[in-house]
Amino acid sequence: MTTEVILVKAGQLLLSLSILVVLHELGHFIPAKLFKTRVEKFYLFFDPWFSLFKIKKGETEYGIGWLPLGGYVKISGMIDESMDKEQLAKPPQPWEFRAKPAWQRLIIMIGGVTVNIVLAFFIYAMILWHWGETYLPTSAAKYGVVTDSLARSIGMKDGDKIVTIDHHHVEAFEAIPGDVILSEAKSIQVERDGKTLDLPIPAGFTRQLLKQKAPFAMPRLPYIADSTLPGSAAARVGVKSGDRLIAINGAPYLYYHEFATEIRKHKNENVIVTLVRGNDTLNLAAKLSDKGTFGVYPRDPFEYKVKKYTFLESFPAGFHKSVDKLVKYVQQLRLIFVSKEVKVSESLGGFMSIAKLFPDAWDWQMFWEMTAFLSIILAFMNILPIPALDGGHVLFLLYEIVTGRKPSEKFLEYAQIVGMLILFSLLLFANGLDVWRNLLSGLF
Repeated sequence: MTTEVILVKAGQLLLSLSILVVLHELGHFIPAKLFKTRVEKFYLFFDPWFSLFKIKKGETEYGIGWLPLGGYVKISGMIDESMDKEQLAKPPQPWEFRAKPAWQRLIIMIGGVTVNIVLAFFIYAMILWHWGETYLPTSAAKYGVVTDSLARSIGMKDGDKIVTIDHHHVEAFEAIPGDVILSEAKSIQVERDGKTLDLPIPAGFTRQLLKQKAPFAMPRLPYIADSTLPGSAAARVGVKSGDRLIAINGAPYLYYHEFATEIRKHKNENVIVTLVRGNDTLNLAAKLSDKGTFGVYPRDPFEYKVKKYTFLESFPAGFHKSVDKLVKYVQQLRLIFVSKEVKVSESLGGFMSIAKLFPDAWDWQMFWEMTAFLSIILAFMNILPIPALDGGHVLFLLYEIVTGRKPSEKFLEYAQIVGMLILFSLLLFANGLDVWRNLLSGLF
């Protein structure tokens, strides 16, 4: 991975997290202000010892910290990560969080998660309105698939057409690997030579699929020229757009992956490339490069399904997409705890793993797709009933509302400490795995 790619990925991650953190904290800030609760600080990123920027307006200090692990609002009279014991030792004041009714405190605490949920729904709706949905239907992969070693290990072959997964139809071809993993599929049904075969998926397949982080099968395509690389062997011998390359030195290689694999074996050699142009079959003599390349960009022959949405149609579609993403994320988490195929050390990751999900080149559609998905993750993780998270505060507030008894401040203080230790341990563990996998594993 080049320095440029690393910077692009890091930039997308930083901007995405900045948007999510600021809006999440606004979800706490706005109801706090509406209920006349004093907010002492509003920060993007954490600021231990010093901040990069700060300005005070009214009773609130707004700033940017130097540690990009999140952000926070410091609300007067609230037991939070600041652990401001001096303030809590004094009698409650009317503007403090602890002096407000439980229902107001509950609204303040769920505000951040609410904003993240609404934001994800809104972003998905706008993506669908602006770009629509484009995908390759599984049935449109009419030339079958190209298999890797993992697919071949379960009996799949190049040219097989995937019909169903566990006898369940998967509409979008690119969704097949995820469906195999999340459903813990036991079999794949393929069409081969006009017959439907049932191929069992053995134990260990899902784990290997997760480890390789790539699909086990890709759509097979004929090698039809789209364009040629200037100065390449193909350009010199006059290959034209629409030509179909079918053979090398008389041996048939009808598909792109076959042709590309074979041509690399002939570095710096003279070869005869056979192609079909209209009704004619031509044999072209070409001198290949020292890398064994011919220089023809393949044409995409598939018919993609494109669905456009009006502005009003995009909102229910955005809602359904948000729910679908949340359900699939929860299924992923479930596999970590219950599946023998999924190992925490191989599946969990920190900021490096998240950054890798962004594209190598800046792409606004993918950026907003990732931002919406991260917003869902942020909402779900924050509502977990762990002290120090929003969900921990919500749990104690619900207890207070139901029983009419407020947990003591000493109990809440200890719970906050325990929660912070848990969160920092998970943060170190997840990012430590990233460091090990990406930087250190090759040294040992």
